[in-house]
Amino acid sequence: MSDARVQSWASLGKVAVLMGGRSAEREVSLMSGQGVLKALLDSGVDAHAFDPAQRDVMALRQEGFERCFIALHGRFGEDGTVQGALELMGIPYTGSGVMASSMAMDKVMTKRVWQAEGLPTPRYVLVQPVQIDTLCADTLIRQLGLPLIVKPAREGSSIGVSKVRHASELPAALRAAAACDSDILCEECIEGDEVTCPVLGSGPLAHALPMIRIVAPDGNYDYQNKYFSDDTQYLVPCGLPEAEMHAINDLVIQAYRVLGCRGWGRIDVMIDGATRKPYLLEINTSPGMTGHSLVPMSARAAGISYESLCCQLLADASLDDKGGKR
Repeated sequence: MSDARVQSWASLGKVAVLMGGRSAEREVSLMSGQGVLKALLDSGVDAHAFDPAQRDVMALRQEGFERCFIALHGRFGEDGTVQGALELMGIPYTGSGVMASSMAMDKVMTKRVWQAEGLPTPRYVLVQPVQIDTLCADTLIRQLGLPLIVKPAREGSSIGVSKVRHASELPAALRAAAACDSDILCEECIEGDEVTCPVLGSGPLAHALPMIRIVAPDGNYDYQNKYFSDDTQYLVPCGLPEAEMHAINDLVIQAYRVLGCRGWGRIDVMIDGATRKPYLLEINTSPGMTGHSLVPMSARAAGISYESLCCQLLADASLDDKGGKR
């Protein structure tokens, strides 16, 4: 890396890499954060690790941090809470703002917004934990079919997610999701190709990075296969027809913009194997940055190194209240 580039990134000031936190995705966040921290340090950035589970977030202002790279995943880091604290302190941060982060973290709210905008997403039923014992499985299955997907409304990394193939599996799947969240999303299962689509930028400048097609063992892209298995295949180029890729990219950018996302994100899409119609599943506004993570993989395919990606995201750090920096 040239001395001029190192000098440029050093001008970003004192930077906190927020990692760890209190969510169920703490361990993944620590892996992401350590990767980001090393990349920033290697690029000449004055970067420091900061774990909100171990330190008061108000110390960021007291200790003179000028920017934050949010490598937190899940609750208290990706859901608008830490973004709100940073807004109050006037410290620019990576990724989406308070409202977009809050909506995107809630899979049901995300689907409602997408549906209101006429964007395709699988049919769903929202279930509360108190309904589990009285819920009529036959009614749910008539609405959504089998197999169906059961997941917590506000978790990531496939935590608490089950694929229900038989009615007898439904109660256990509902309880597993209820252990993670007070809202349970039961969703139509779209069978076909699974792709994920990273997005960089904001508003009219938002653009898609190369799409990745995911081929997991037995079609089960769960926590283990996401982060610790070498058996999952990530195909980039994804091998889909050009017209199909362009249509999905257009859909993904629209889905990103209607939620008001900025900076970066990653949207998961299922393509119906029979009709080839794409369906939006969910959006991640603080994607993983581990050795198995998908945004860095896609960026590499576009000629963007891990270090350059981290530095560019940091350079684009912002506030909802653009004039609020103190």
